[in-house]
This record gives sequence, structure tokens and C-alpha cells, in this order.
Amino acid sequence: MAAFGSTAWLLAVGTALAWAAVSPGVSHAADAKEIDAEVDLTLKEFTEKITGSDEFLKHAKGVLVFPAIYKAGFIFGAEYGSGALRINGKTVDYYNTTAVSFGLQLGAQKTSVIMMFMKDVVLEKFRKSSGFELGVDANATLVTVGAGGSLDTTKLGEPILAFVFSQRGLMGGLTLEGSKFTKLDLK
Repeated sequence: MAAFGSTAWLLAVGTALAWAAVSPGVSHAADAKEIDAEVDLTLKEFTEKITGSDEFLKHAKGVLVFPAIYKAGFIFGAEYGSGALRINGKTVDYYNTTAVSFGLQLGAQKTSVIMMFMKDVVLEKFRKSSGFELGVDANATLVTVGAGGSLDTTKLGEPILAFVFSQRGLMGGLTLEGSKFTKLDLK
């Protein structure tokens, strides 16, 4: 019974730490102007640092940008972020993303995510959904940087492309499966 109590205590502490790490984003929903400004900076950083990113943006039917997704975990993990969906360079909707996970994990990180909808039918399904979940409603292909810092343009035919990066560039070994996206009512 003592072992169960220790495990339950660790799980409770881990969950509390994970939610405490993301709670600033949960308790403070950014306004539309703030999100748009951060999206502009994120897209600028993306195009300046990643060779070939302009080609992907040019072919995308819609681009969902999350400038900051906060992830934290200690056995249980949680993540949260706010972003904007742009079509033809203009913001059409605002979204948040959340996910929880369980497993061997410890730490916290802040990442930026850019998802590109490469097909109209997938973009339409996403926009009509009241709670779109990757891995359930659709899958996203994570795109990595190739030799010389360029992107593999053979991925352009995939329905949804995802780019996960931080100040150091694209990050590998990550998954977005299980991330849920919900439309925000921001003016």
C-alpha cells in the first residue's frame, strides 16, 4: 500500500507541475492583436532560418501558426498554446491547442509550431470541426531539415505538414499526435 501511495503522490505532483507550467497560457488568453504580432514574428523567423520555407508557404492552402506552445511534464505531461490560422496571408480564425501525455518524461520546453494545410478538403474539415485532434481527425507529417539546412520539397503532396522549432531551429523526435485544436472567439 505504501508503494501505491508513493506512486499516486508522484503522479499528483507531476500533474500539478505540468499544469503549473502551462497555466499562464491557460489563465491569460492573448488578444487577437497580440497573437497576430507573435504569428508575424514566428513566420519571419521561420522564413529567415529555414531555406525553402517560402516554397512550402506558397503552396499551403492555410497556415496555422502557434508562436509559443508550452510543454511540461513529470510522468504526466501537458501542453498549451494560442495561435492563428491564415489563408492568403490574412488571419481568418484563432485557435488554442492542448494535449496531455503519460510516460517517462521530465522537464519543460517552449516550442513554435507551424502547420500547413496543403489540400483544400483537409483545411475545410479542420475549419468545420469543433475539436480537431491530430491522429484521430487527420495526421500531420513532421518535416525536418535536410543537408545544408534546406527542406525536402517531396513532402509538398502530404495533406498536413508540421514544422516544430525553437530558437535553435527545427526540433526532431517530437510528435503532435493527440494535440487538440479548438477555435477561439477573439475579436
